[in-house]
Amino acid sequence: MKKAYTQLHLAVLLAGLTGILGRLITLNELMIVCYRLLLTVLSMWVLFSFRKKIESLTAVLIAKIMGVGTIAALHWLTFYGAIKYANVSIALVCFAAIGFFTALFEPLLLKKSLNLRELLLGLMTLSGVYIIFHFDTRYTTGIALGLVSALLASLFPIFNRELLKKTNVESMLVWQQLGGFLTMAALIPLYIQAFPSLRLLPSGEDLLWLLVLSWVCSVWAFQLSAAALKKLSAFTVNLSYNLEPVYGIVLAFIFFREDQLLNGSFFVGLGLILLALGLHALIVFSKQRRA
Repeated sequence: MKKAYTQLHLAVLLAGLTGILGRLITLNELMIVCYRLLLTVLSMWVLFSFRKKIESLTAVLIAKIMGVGTIAALHWLTFYGAIKYANVSIALVCFAAIGFFTALFEPLLLKKSLNLRELLLGLMTLSGVYIIFHFDTRYTTGIALGLVSALLASLFPIFNRELLKKTNVESMLVWQQLGGFLTMAALIPLYIQAFPSLRLLPSGEDLLWLLVLSWVCSVWAFQLSAAALKKLSAFTVNLSYNLEPVYGIVLAFIFFREDQLLNGSFFVGLGLILLALGLHALIVFSKQRRA
């Protein structure tokens, strides 16, 4: 059990590390996502094919999975855009607003009743983002992109729950990564038109970080999370992933000293967000114990 907890928190730490790598890689946000998805889908396809984990699916189901992959890719595009236009800490704080969007969209998409408690906690998180935005307008574009990223991030797990009723997670992942890559590749001509100086090829150092992003933060992180899920409940895994923004922000403070670039409103907003996450953890934990 101790090993499973170690694997889980290492996977969450690696998820938080993606923001750090997004700043280290000097490519435009679109090219970061393109290369990440390309390297990940090739690696996963080889790995899962060797393990005979990829199932034969209908064309309709593949199209649905690739469509959800497009949403996931757009989430990464706006997430790395938020890092480029603001910084890692701002992008991760905005990512915490996923709770509000999930509480809003999950009942609408799955035709369930609204959970007012989750909606209120989500609004508390959104209020924390507003405090940062209201008192520090330097990062307006980055915050806007970060909120769009959180909105998109709230959607594809909802769709994934339904897709996993029809196939296994490995088949879903490879087709999603492929769908996301094809969407990003289709956007390259538009980006070139909008940004004529767009650099398409990574430097040697960028390629190194892209390999870390793909192999360590995507493929290996998936393996760690899947291994932990064999020993721990889905509740524990999902709850632990609430720590992803916290780990990422701490790493940004350590590596880039972003704490020196942020004013007091950031920490007030962050405190409100952490309070919301803590209350949500307590509520879900008490509900689980009663069950």
